[in-house]
Amino acid sequence: MGGLFAVAVTLCLLMSFNIFIRTFSRKNFLSIDTLLIVIFLYLSILIGFSMMYLILDASGFEVLVDNGVILEGTYLERLHTCLYFSAVTLFSLGYGDVVPIGFGRLLAVLEALIGYVLPAVFVARTVWGMDKVS
Repeated sequence: MGGLFAVAVTLCLLMSFNIFIRTFSRKNFLSIDTLLIVIFLYLSILIGFSMMYLILDASGFEVLVDNGVILEGTYLERLHTCLYFSAVTLFSLGYGDVVPIGFGRLLAVLEALIGYVLPAVFVARTVWGMDKVS
């Protein structure tokens, strides 16, 4: 069941990227709609990765260590920790209180890469769009 949920989360993330790419192909790039789409894309990525961490944890894989202890607690406590870690990773804060281990490291690297690339793409596309208008 966890594998099916992981596939569903991955499909949702891919659909979010599809919307993002279609938005980038429009001529009128700087708009409230575009800003909202970027915000919702970030939220989709954040929630999607936190769900992947949570699914792996629920499946018995140790992916996160919270203050030196393998992730434990109720489902909501683990969800909170996964959301927190995902946000800290995506926005490149990296406090170090929650640390990925095992397969979680690969997911964290992928999430951090996306967190670095999205702002660069957004700024580059905005500048490129302004140059075309001028």
